[in-house]
Amino acid sequence: MNIILIGIIVANVLISWKGFEDYSFMRKYEFHVGSIRSGEQIRMLSSGFLHVDIMHLVFNMLTLWFFAPVVLGWLGNFSFVLVYFGSLIFGSLLTMVFHKNDYSYRAVGASGAVTGVLYSAILLQPDMMLGIFFVIPIPAYLFGILYLLYSIYGMRAKNDNIGHTAHFGGAVGGYLITLIKEPSLLTDHTMMVILLAIPIVILFVLAKLGKI
Repeated sequence: MNIILIGIIVANVLISWKGFEDYSFMRKYEFHVGSIRSGEQIRMLSSGFLHVDIMHLVFNMLTLWFFAPVVLGWLGNFSFVLVYFGSLIFGSLLTMVFHKNDYSYRAVGASGAVTGVLYSAILLQPDMMLGIFFVIPIPAYLFGILYLLYSIYGMRAKNDNIGHTAHFGGAVGGYLITLIKEPSLLTDHTMMVILLAIPIVILFVLAKLGKI
């Protein structure tokens, strides 16, 4: 049982619970484009420890609990922390890029950080199998690709309240930080590195063309 992982989960639970009980606290530390652009950059970090409701919190923490051990086992404590917080920040930065002119845009959740850990784990151990709805088996790398393609769809459709941009940014953060920390993956898992990069390339091509 890793003390750093436990600490991150406990921090998420305590801060989220405070947000559930105190709406003004939630408003003060949530991701809010207008407030961030006026100088409250702390929200880009603090929003990653707040959640909409208990189900949102439980889903993110369970996902983190399942996949963090892979990253911890391969990269160690320091690099795990780097992946987690780096992915959180990447998610917030990408959200700012895509929503910089939407001053009323709000979001909360550890999804960017958790998605970064998930993508890091997939990159490190691409042959592992995941269970969709805990039943349907699917290769981890295929899940990662489909997940990001779905995130691109969600970013374009804008028909739900899911922070797809933060998810995508977190995945990019996890992907890049993992490759920097473990460059041997470029030669050991070259095809997997290329396959997992495909959705990232698609996103930035669409953005360049003004399609998203």
